[in-house]
Formats: sequence, structure tokens, C-alpha cells
Amino acid sequence: MTTEQQAIVEQGSVPSPHGPVTVGERIEHAVQSVISGKAAEIRTVLTVLLAEGHVLLEDVPGVGKTQLARAFAAAVGGTVRRIQCTPDLLPSDITGMSVLDQATGELRFQPGPVFANIVIADEINRASPKTQAALLECMAEGQVTVDGVTHRLPTPFLVVATQNPIDMEGTYALPEAQRDRFMVRLELGYPDEGAELAMVQARETAQPLDAVRPVLTQQEFQAQIDAAFAVRAHELVERYAVRLARATREHAEVRLGASPRATLQLVRAAKARAHLLGRDWLSPDDVKALAQHVLPHHLVMHDPHARHDEARAVVAQALAGTVAPVMR
Repeated sequence: MTTEQQAIVEQGSVPSPHGPVTVGERIEHAVQSVISGKAAEIRTVLTVLLAEGHVLLEDVPGVGKTQLARAFAAAVGGTVRRIQCTPDLLPSDITGMSVLDQATGELRFQPGPVFANIVIADEINRASPKTQAALLECMAEGQVTVDGVTHRLPTPFLVVATQNPIDMEGTYALPEAQRDRFMVRLELGYPDEGAELAMVQARETAQPLDAVRPVLTQQEFQAQIDAAFAVRAHELVERYAVRLARATREHAEVRLGASPRATLQLVRAAKARAHLLGRDWLSPDDVKALAQHVLPHHLVMHDPHARHDEARAVVAQALAGTVAPVMR
């Protein structure tokens, strides 16, 4: 065993007996009662939520993007607001605005729908670039500045955005700075035949989403987030994540590789995965498992018409070419 491998073993290799597996399974079960046949995607979204990241669900209309977001919002409790993005949506429609209080004659801040624990930005790429930019400060700093006054957003604060493919009519491509704020870009895809049949049968006489109840309180959910954040990461595992990100920047087909923010997001997501698996320490396998979900949408290819699959191929090459520390 090498010195680096031994250092990781000494860092800890026994899973914590106090892992959140039960809580995670309860949340997943609640969401699966609404979305059938997408267990892996549901686990990925849960991982991002525990990492205090933001999720971008991109796919064609009608595959359950909004239902998935609403199911998670219902399962984890807290306040939930939905923003239906349209071309005429204004930034103040998201952040809020100052209004004149008739009783006092003073300006009073009226909070917008972004002041919630979980914000569903439905069809985000139908909003204009100016309106999309209104979410930048919210997502990156957890605050809103209106008329020179900064207002803190509630915690936890999570954005689950849905997006139609940009080649569909009436859509605006998300700018690079906006995509960089999302921890994960996820495609749901069509359900298999059995899952689609189950969906049809379940919704013949009822709406499964109406039956979803919070499986934990807002305080308990925040405690899960804090526990995921506290997962111990050995320097060698952190260095592995850094090397993966740097490998994407050196690829010949990439104009802009994964940003340092993407590296931070990868480590945070990997910690949340470890937490869900009942461990209080980070493994290189956690980083590997999340890299293909976290890194590709952060890449800007030289070819402006490159598909997301090409960015995923770059990450796959980075994974293949970067030696991970081995845990025994």
C-alpha cells in the first residue's frame, strides 16, 4: 500500500452507525410515489438538495420535471414557491420590489416568490436573459438586493429549475454564469413501459402529488444538510477532485473547463452522497459517482453546437486519465 493510500485508510474506513439512510429512504419513497421508474435520478436530486446545491432538470415537456420538483418540495417540508417563467416575466417578479405604504408614506419591501425554502423555477429558459440574471445573486449568495438594501433569503434555500431543450421555440439559452450556479444538470428521459403504465393507472382517479406529506420538519432537513457538510474529506480525496476539474481545462475540445465553483460543488455533492450512504468520511468513489452529474454542464466547448453528450465524454476521459487514491 502506498503512503497516500495508507493516509486515506487512517482517515477512517468504518461507516458511521448514525447515517441518514432511513431519512433518505423516506424522502425517496415519498417522491417515488409520484415519479415512477426514476430511482437513480431521484437519488441524485436528493443528494444535491442535501449539498445545498441547485438542480437544473432539462428534458422535453411532459416527462415529469415539474412533478419531480414539486414532489421533493412536498416531501422535505418548508415553504415552497413556484415561478412560471415566461418571456414577459420581470426581475422584480422574482425578487420582489419596494412599494409605497399608504399608511406611513414610506417604501416597504414586498418579498417576491424567491423568498422560500424551495423555489421551483419552471421552464427557466423561457424567461429573458435579464430576468434569468435576477436569480444569480439568489443562487450564489442566498440574498437579494433591491434598491440598495440586501435581504437574506430563508435557509435552507434551494432552486429546482426546469428547462426545455434550447432548440424548442420561444426559449433562451442559459448564459454560462447562470449554468455555473447549478450543481447538477439532469435529464429524466421517458419512463419505461412498466413505469408509464403504473403512472397512468395511479392517476386515473387521483393525483399522487396530493397525497405526499413532509417526512421531516424543516429543522430536521437543515440538520441533514449540516451533517452532510460535516462529512470529513481527506486532502488526497480533495486533491483528486481538483485534478479531475483541471483535466477538463486541459482538453483540446474544451474552451472553458470546469470552474473552481464546479470543483467545490463536486466535493459538496460527494459529501452528501457519503452521508446518504451512512458514512461520515469521503471516499474517492463518491467523487467518481457524482463527476458525470456535476461537471459536464460547466464545460464550454470550442464547438458552439456541441451536445451535452460531448461534454460528458470529456469528463469520462478525465475520469479515465486521473488516478484515484485507493481505499482498502
